[in-house]
Amino acid sequence: MTGVSGDPNTPDLVCGSCDKPLEMRKVEASYLGQTFPVDLPCCPSCGFVYVSEELASGRMLKVEQALEDK
Repeated sequence: MTGVSGDPNTPDLVCGSCDKPLEMRKVEASYLGQTFPVDLPCCPSCGFVYVSEELASGRMLKVEQALEDK
């Protein structure tokens, strides 16, 4: 099985609203006034951005903690 943009490490993701496959895109994430670019699966139709639990509780949490410590 291939994932988003052919990435075998991500499952095939489909937008629940538009029923279209998600595509990897660069999006701007922001937290505590800081904005940073990140590649995430997005719906090409409605713009829904999928943030996996692993990303939200792993890497994003570390970024949040680093920003809060400043």
